[in-house]
Amino acid sequence: MLEAVGAVGFEGTSVRTVLDRTGLYRQAFYDSFADKEDCYLQAYDVALKRVEAGIRAAASSEEDWLGELRAGLGALLDFFDAEPDVGRALIIEVHPAGPAALAKRAEAMRRACAFLDQARIAADGAVAPPPIAPEAIASGVHMVIHSRLAAGEREGFRQLLPQFMYIAVLPYFGAEAAKAEMHSGQP
Repeated sequence: MLEAVGAVGFEGTSVRTVLDRTGLYRQAFYDSFADKEDCYLQAYDVALKRVEAGIRAAASSEEDWLGELRAGLGALLDFFDAEPDVGRALIIEVHPAGPAALAKRAEAMRRACAFLDQARIAADGAVAPPPIAPEAIASGVHMVIHSRLAAGEREGFRQLLPQFMYIAVLPYFGAEAAKAEMHSGQP
């Protein structure tokens, strides 16, 4: 479902599209899903859990918040490089998929914001950004990825890591730490 939606859009994907790609019979589809939207929403949940598990796994061996962010964000960007069609289905096609899909995305963004705001503890008061900082960072990263996927880019996401780290680190740790991340050479 997500590969089809990422390739031709939510509106352009039909149950027939999914059946043709999977070789399932129509009844097998309807035994598991109420309709196209239900299939998309279930696929969205599975893919999001897989992406978030990959992020957590990448971050788990790190010793500090900066390392966790770098590793987790790197894993996220690697996902978009490896599976751009699924990325499009999760990031771009969530809009035409409707309110239930948008609610799922909003919850995922809340989890991202909660992680980002853990930097307040890690920074130990070095800088006191406004409460909107984690939302601005997460939304900014999301928008850059969205615009690149919408433009048809299928690779090069990992190279964004130093710039995203700069943006995420600046409000919590200050300009010098952000500059160090930008020039760390860890794409």
